[in-house]
Amino acid sequence: MAARFPDELTCDMAETYHALDWRALGLPLAATLAAGLRENSRTRMALAGSVSTVDTLLLGAAVDALHLLVWGKTKDGQKGRSRPEPVVNRLLGVPGQRQATGFSCAADYEAARARILGEG
Repeated sequence: MAARFPDELTCDMAETYHALDWRALGLPLAATLAAGLRENSRTRMALAGSVSTVDTLLLGAAVDALHLLVWGKTKDGQKGRSRPEPVVNRLLGVPGQRQATGFSCAADYEAARARILGEG
């Protein structure tokens, strides 16, 4: 813990235990206090590779569910267009996925292709 994330551990020890120099506490006490850090502390989140707390992810999931319910009542939602991007993806750092686009005829496809390639 101390070797991999010294800055996070220093911040957590100062915030939680008001120990600005946790190295002066001695190894047994410092290890005991480090083991007692809360689950959403900087050090424990860094060790787990987490970018968001469980509470934040659950709130994001609730917002996503609400967005889908509201979107489903709109004209776009009834036709399956412009689906809202999930908040949870942003919290996890997942890049946004592009939605597939369909065309009703070849002329629409050619026009979109020309626009993308800068030909028209």
